[in-house]
Amino acid sequence: MNSKFYIIVFAISSFSNCILFPIQKEESNDNLLFAALGLLASRSDWVWDLPPGFPVPFVPSENPMSIAKVELGRHLFNEKALSGNETMSCGSCHIQSLAFSDGKDFPSGITSEVHPRNSQHLSNVAYLPRLTWNNPRMTSLEVQARVPMFGENPIELGLSSNSFIDKIKSKTIYQTLFTNAYGNADSAVNEQNIRFALASFQRSMISGNSRFDQYTFRNNKSALTASEIRGLNLFNGEVAECFHCHGGFNFTDTSLHSGTQEEFFYHSNGIHDDTYYAGVPSNKRGLYDLTGIASDTGKFRAPSLRNIGVTYPYMHDGSFMCDDANNPEKPAGSGKTKTDCARDALTKVVDHYRSGGQNHSGKDSTLIRAFTITNSQRDDMVNFLLSLTDEEFLTNPKFASPF
Repeated sequence: MNSKFYIIVFAISSFSNCILFPIQKEESNDNLLFAALGLLASRSDWVWDLPPGFPVPFVPSENPMSIAKVELGRHLFNEKALSGNETMSCGSCHIQSLAFSDGKDFPSGITSEVHPRNSQHLSNVAYLPRLTWNNPRMTSLEVQARVPMFGENPIELGLSSNSFIDKIKSKTIYQTLFTNAYGNADSAVNEQNIRFALASFQRSMISGNSRFDQYTFRNNKSALTASEIRGLNLFNGEVAECFHCHGGFNFTDTSLHSGTQEEFFYHSNGIHDDTYYAGVPSNKRGLYDLTGIASDTGKFRAPSLRNIGVTYPYMHDGSFMCDDANNPEKPAGSGKTKTDCARDALTKVVDHYRSGGQNHSGKDSTLIRAFTITNSQRDDMVNFLLSLTDEEFLTNPKFASPF
């Protein structure tokens, strides 16, 4: 007979569900009690404080949200002991002031090996049913965490053994945080619970207080300028039709929340032509890298435009960069602000789309086609896009590193 057996712990008062705990026969009653209390707490104390217009995110039943788990995840997200040489953390490539992107065309891990795609921002990542630029199999934050932690092509955090578990256990603060989140630090500090806490913290990263949100959802009609309103109308109008790929409350055509079916799409937006894709490594060809289907070459997931004013360079390979960053003769700090740089790069983005993009056989010509607007209208669209930045999100202490 299997040495494990199940004890049903009946929840008290407001809890109607039973919770099953697989335990070893030799475990103490105290350990069982701690585990029960930890799991009960994880199911009871989280309340979504959502902005107006935002649905409740989908949360997998095996990893319910809790205040303690989110706080543990915030520490782990910034914990350098979760890298092979203790020099990097998740927060090294996902920086709060940049909406948890990193401002680079391509990031690199602990070995300085360059990643084939840039770091996506994490604003409202809880609503995304597909999490990377081009991998339709990456469907949950819990699973996705394994890639930066253990991936070898490329190496990111570079964990190759379970020694990081002992490093985490040795830190007094995690004895408390794991006990709060899971009930008993000695048994709770494991690879799965680390991933689950990281996922919970990332799901808490809700951003919905930009000036656009204040105008649209909070009835503050002075929040947007006349130029920004004109840009909003162009964005959602029948000339530019940007809303087809960047629609809804999260400005993307990839979404999942409670009570709805998931939606996700991959597009070639014509930033490169066929000759380019014929000459790049196999890990830079978009959805094709996973499917091997020629027509999937150059197809990537349309990212959310939330906080786009701080997430340049744009596109999966940083094709559209701030002018200063593209000019090696200009030293860092040459006078351009983040908004200046975003304006430079976004102007290039809108110019790209109004030109219809490059001649690429996989490009969806019904979505990516030339349209006619004036330079003044283009500037209005850029101004609108800049209004999507949520300054509160970029500085909110509940998302900040505790170290």
